[in-house]
Order: sequence, then structure tokens, then C-alpha cells
Amino acid sequence: MTSQKRLKVKLAIMNFLEFAVWGSYLISLGNYLSRVGLSEQIGWFYMVQGLVSLFMPAVVGIVADRWIHAQRMLSLCQLIAACFMFGAGLYCASSGGGVEFGPLFALYSFSVAFYMPTIGLANSVAYSALTKSGLDTVKHFPPIRVFGTVGFICAMLFVNFTGFQSTYSQLFASGTIGIVLSLYSLTLPDCPTNKGTSKSLADALGLNAFALFKNKKLAVFFIFSMLLGVSLQITNSYGNVFIASFENVSAYADNYFTKNANLLISLSQMSETLCILLIPMCLKRFGIKGVMLMAMFAWVLRFGFFGLGNPGSGVWLFILSMIVYGIAFDFFNVSGSLYVDKQTSPEIRSSAQGLFMIMTNGIGASVGTFCAQGVVNHFVFSHADPVEQLEGWRISWFCFSGFALAVAILFMLIFRDDHKRPDVSGRQAETYGGEDAGGMALNHGEV
Repeated sequence: MTSQKRLKVKLAIMNFLEFAVWGSYLISLGNYLSRVGLSEQIGWFYMVQGLVSLFMPAVVGIVADRWIHAQRMLSLCQLIAACFMFGAGLYCASSGGGVEFGPLFALYSFSVAFYMPTIGLANSVAYSALTKSGLDTVKHFPPIRVFGTVGFICAMLFVNFTGFQSTYSQLFASGTIGIVLSLYSLTLPDCPTNKGTSKSLADALGLNAFALFKNKKLAVFFIFSMLLGVSLQITNSYGNVFIASFENVSAYADNYFTKNANLLISLSQMSETLCILLIPMCLKRFGIKGVMLMAMFAWVLRFGFFGLGNPGSGVWLFILSMIVYGIAFDFFNVSGSLYVDKQTSPEIRSSAQGLFMIMTNGIGASVGTFCAQGVVNHFVFSHADPVEQLEGWRISWFCFSGFALAVAILFMLIFRDDHKRPDVSGRQAETYGGEDAGGMALNHGEV
């Protein structure tokens, strides 16, 4: 096996473990919370992922850029996150049926505060290692990143078939995988820091990544990334709860999918594994604007099919919703991350990835989950009758679909994709497979 192939295998394993940590609880946590009487607080557990993403990815990215090598920072963050996740599981185990919001939320919040930055760190480790080995990140990263989705799927199916999706055991599963990744991260390729000499305190702290907003095209891209980020956590928060709620209606009480919601939802991640591989071709052919528009309209369909379907005769609509999720999520998250990487110099790579996380999983996801919780609590949990709740769910999904449609139309009208890009760091401008993905990059050291 050549050194480049060995590198790809190592990075693939890293991605597998990185997203298996998340997949162990992200989709199914709402199911457990609803069973311990915390239905109306579900949104807070997903909202906090966005709140900590407002600052933690940027702070950790700055540290990784300047002082601690990214692979070591990845190991440290995963270790701390795993310890708090174990703490959350132990609290639930010792509380029996009397789980209280405050203690569980606090332990969980500290865990995700250290987990969320690792997504950007894992990207930085991969980009740095691939670049150092002379490999094109746009061509070689998506096939590596697909193993992250595979890890997410495996973790989801594990908690589904073990019955962990409705218990606190999913927290222990996540913590265990986090410990494994923490140890494994120490074997990853070295990502040197870029201390250099800075002319200002902002440069020394790596805050120059925020100056990317001075570039009009990047500023527009980040703003729409934030608006699209509103959709990111809605189905993660409420998808499992919604499908499982059908078991309270006599017509669906014994339905297979109401009892195996994670299995049905895992089709979304399976769709991702295929869609990730399409990214290089789509970026080459349609540019970043075309790819982002595909993601936005896919979110419209994702929510719309949820509102129209059911786990019985309408299960095919649920399946279509899962299929389009691959486009909705990957064409946005992965393509956006690659686009940001191509627009920034190596000195602020980790900081720029942290900024992208702030706009999407930070501000966008926080606002989105907060609003979604208000919508669901109003239309769904304000009713005691299961049939009325299902009607409330349908109204809620159509509201979310309408928002995604409005964002897509605005993006189509406002964002310009001129297919031109100047040099990034004194080298010939890179293109996505021969045809630029669009947008204008920064010259090295300037905005």
C-alpha cells in the first residue's frame, strides 16, 4: 500500500469515528427525552449545539492555528466531550424516572461544547494532510468524508437495534466512541501551527478570519450559509419523535417503522454516502451557486415530504424525504467547507473553518432550533389528542418547507457566481475540476 493510500485509510477511519460519536445520540436523543417527560425541552438540547458553535469552533480553531497542533487538539476535545457525555449517562442512570432538565442539560452542554469544534478540526487535519501529500482536496476529500456518514449510519443502527434509541444508553455509546477517537487522533499526521510574526493582537489571536466578511462575495455566501443553517437541526431534533408519535394512533400502533424510527431515518445518511461522491462533478459542472441551490431546494422537499407522509401507505414519501436529505445536507455542508478552504490561505485554515461553523451550526442552527421549538410546541405539544398532534406536525413541517423555499429564491436572485477567482497564495488559482466553483477568493494576506 502506497503512502497516499495509507493516509486516505487513516483519514477515513478518523471520519468514521468522528461522526459515529454524533450518530449515537443526535437523531434519537429526542425520543429518550420525550419518554422521561422533557418533550417541550427537546429543542434546547439541539439549540445548545448551535449556541456553543458561536464561539467554541472559532476559539479552538484559533488555538489549533497558532499553538496546539490540530490533531492533538482534536484528541483533547474528544476526550473532554466523552467524559461529560459519560457524566450525563451516569446521571440519567442514577435518576431512574426522575430525570431533571437542569443537571442533564448542563452535562450534555459541556459535552457538545467540546465536540462541535472537532468537526472543523477533523476537516483541517484532512485538508492539511492531503495538501502536504500533494493531493487535491476537492477530488480526494469527499470519498474520505463519506466514511464519516458510514460511521453515523452504523451508530444510528446500533442504537436502533439495541433499543438504546429510547434510553440513556445512547449517551454511553457516544462517550465510548469518543474515547477511542481521542486515542486514535494521536496517530494522525502532524498539522504544524503557524505562529509567525503578527503585526496586531487580532492577527496573533487568529481573528483575521473574521475579516473575510470584508469580501462582498464571501460575506453574502456566509450570510446565506447562516440562513440555510436554520434548517440543519430541525429534523435531527424532531424527526425521530415525529415518526415514533404515530404509535399513539391506533391505525399505526403496530407499524414497523414507528418502532424503528432510527432505521427509517438512517436512509438519510445512506443517501449522503452517494451524494458526497457527486460533489466534485457537481461543483465542476454547476459551480458553488448551483450546488447550494440544489441543497436549498432539497430542504424544501425534505420538510414537505415529512408533512405529506406517514409510516403506512405514505411511507414512500418518508423514503423520498430521506433520499433528498443527502443533497440537502452534503451539498451544503461539505461543498461549503471546501469552498471556504479554497478561498482562504493556509495560515487561517482552521480559523476559517471555525467561522463557517459559527455561521451554520452556530447562529443558523441556534435560531432555527429555537424557532422550530416554538412552532412544534405551539402546533403539536399544546394538544393532548394524538390525532391533533399529528395535524400539528404536518403544519409545522410545511412552515419549515416554506422558509427553505424563501431562502432558495433569495439566494438565486442575490448571490453572483462569475466563475472567476484570483490567486490565493501566490500560486495559480485552483479550480474545481477545471471549471471554477464560482465566487472570488482572497489574495494571500488581503481582503
